[in-house]
Amino acid sequence: MNKKLLSLYCLKFNPFSPQIPASALWLPPWIEDFCWRIEQQVGEGGFALAIGDPGTGKSAALRLLVERLSPLRDLTIGVLTRPQASLADFYRELGQLFQVPLSPHNRWASAKVLREKWHNHIETSLYRPVLLVDEAQEMSPAVLCELRLLASADLDSRSILTVILAGDGRLSTKLEHPDLLPLASRIRCRLRTQALPPQQLLDCLSHLLKLAGNPKLMSPTLLQTLCEHAAGNLRLLMNLANDLLSAAAHQEREQLDEKLYFEVFNPDPKPTPKRNLSPA
Repeated sequence: MNKKLLSLYCLKFNPFSPQIPASALWLPPWIEDFCWRIEQQVGEGGFALAIGDPGTGKSAALRLLVERLSPLRDLTIGVLTRPQASLADFYRELGQLFQVPLSPHNRWASAKVLREKWHNHIETSLYRPVLLVDEAQEMSPAVLCELRLLASADLDSRSILTVILAGDGRLSTKLEHPDLLPLASRIRCRLRTQALPPQQLLDCLSHLLKLAGNPKLMSPTLLQTLCEHAAGNLRLLMNLANDLLSAAAHQEREQLDEKLYFEVFNPDPKPTPKRNLSPA
């Protein structure tokens, strides 16, 4: 949304965009609890897991977690961007994230250099390095197994990396594979996101409108209607609201209301022309 349209509604940012500032994201109690537990875990390392249906807030939880961890002194945070990568590309990205030169086709040497880097970091910091993996259901079992081995030391009695895996239900199913049971047994902290009741969706929407600078952008009736028709899905709620905001801006309406909702999502059908049944 351009600055002219933001100015039209006195908005600091589009509250329904995926690119809203992390500081403006809605922080419900269950995500606050998850972030607090991870903050305690980064001193010891190990695996954590966030699982839920698409659009229920997993990626937002990771953004909030990064916002929470970033102020910690000397904490290194890496975000894996290609979970579907092969083992060689996985090592290439780890080398870039943690700023160490690696030889992807020499896994022994690459693992040695990475682990030395993490050991040295631990010696000078109170925290283990952190690796975040969104869409982790796309990771191959071979890469997940390699990550488990990389993250442990001293005959598996010590973790030298904190890993947060986030994904949909396919990740949960994948972790039931016999080859991945050793990893599943090491998960210390879990978050499960799910469909939300209308009241919690309303809390989220009200929070975003307030932080964006215009809490009265939508009428109370429209807020309730949106939350009741979003099927408990945060992403769907944001998409519906963004469609309405675009339509209102196009018509230069002062406020978004229920009338606009029906115009956008339930337009009147065009009348069917009557057939002339009189004999020729």
